[in-house]
Amino acid sequence: MKRSNWQELIWAAVITLLAAFWPMLANGYWLGIGVDVMMYVALATSWVLFSGPTHYISLASAAFFGVGGFIVGTGMSDYGTSFWSMLALSAVVGAILAALIGLATLRLSGVYFVIFTLGLAEMIRNLVSWVQNNFLGSRGLYVLTDFSDKHLFWMLLVTSCSIYLVGWIISRSRLGFAMRIIGGNETVARHVGINTSMAKVILFTTTGLFGAIVGAIIAPRWSYIEPNQVFSPQLSFFVVIMALLGGSGRLWGPVVGVIPFLLIWNWVDANFPNQSILVLGLAFLLIVYALPNGFVGRIEDLHNKMRRHS
Repeated sequence: MKRSNWQELIWAAVITLLAAFWPMLANGYWLGIGVDVMMYVALATSWVLFSGPTHYISLASAAFFGVGGFIVGTGMSDYGTSFWSMLALSAVVGAILAALIGLATLRLSGVYFVIFTLGLAEMIRNLVSWVQNNFLGSRGLYVLTDFSDKHLFWMLLVTSCSIYLVGWIISRSRLGFAMRIIGGNETVARHVGINTSMAKVILFTTTGLFGAIVGAIIAPRWSYIEPNQVFSPQLSFFVVIMALLGGSGRLWGPVVGVIPFLLIWNWVDANFPNQSILVLGLAFLLIVYALPNGFVGRIEDLHNKMRRHS
């Protein structure tokens, strides 16, 4: 994740202002697409906060997302608590979970870290299912609110803006500078006195916090929360592919990746439902080999070449 400048922040504010009008202009179908887009923009941007500078491929998005949705479902369905209090609790639990996981696993790297984070969501999903079956006596939770897709869109838009602003501040701070050194060479970072473990845990905790918030916000849209739904491994792969497609080197890269991928995926899933997982795998391989730096990286490379030849 490169150091962000003021111009990027201004452009982000302009795009946010324009996006805020979408619920008032779109019909039901396109509003639903907009909610999906905002959900994945928030998740992919929070993923870039950690994985962008460190180059760690995290597949833990579904774990934090699912925890947020499950907490809202449990609190509202079983205990009658308010959505807002459960939203706050989701953020706290997501941050604590991410911090504990980070302290235990961020010394891992490469494929070992990827495997662990992939297994994390599955472990939590099975644990939640076991608790429900043995103690709660149900396999699902009802989340009934007065929120429409318009409200959810605006809440996700605010969340996405908050994630971007936090990332923008971090990129210009000593922590952001430290993370860029860690991403370049972690051994060198340790030798120059950077507490690499603490820096990684802080960013991973931030990712967990926002991931849980997104899961909590989207829970009312589904109404019925079931572990296999909120802890779906597919969500983690979607987040990674969208972030890499747009470009993880910039905070705004995920926006470039989310919109085209989601539109294409919806078309593929509707017309070739039996081959959708195959298409997902092929898309991942294509992005890794053809667009290693994403659309944003390719555009920046072309721009730099044009400047050198001018």
